[in-house]
Amino acid sequence: MSQTIRVKPTHDGTYTVYRGTEVLVSGLTRMQAERYEADLGLLAALGVANPPVGLSA
Repeated sequence: MSQTIRVKPTHDGTYTVYRGTEVLVSGLTRMQAERYEADLGLLAALGVANPPVGLSA
């Protein structure tokens, strides 16, 4: 299930990156947000869109 990645401006002049309705990161400059969006697109193309998070034993 692929969800759209979006970058939206906020009222305080920063940008927020969304995956579907989920906030991934906020408080970025426009350049940072666009880079984050591009990196997520690259990871999705490589097949690692949802890498494991946290420590493993």
